Amino acid sequence: MAERFVCSVCDLTEDRCLCEKYCGLCQGLHNVRLCNDGLYYCLDCREACDLQAQEAESHG
Repeated sequence: MAERFVCSVCDLTEDRCLCEKYCGLCQGLHNVRLCNDGLYYCLDCREACDLQAQEAESHG
């Protein structure tokens, strides 16, 4: 099982985090995901900085 990313503020995984989710670089709100450094980033900033969001966990 892959390492689970946790929010740097609340130490919870993305699906349980209740923090306000916005991009740590541009402050954008669209398509924001938690990355391995514990911060949230939008798709454009993730692609520009070569950041990886947590892989979706498959159940089945």
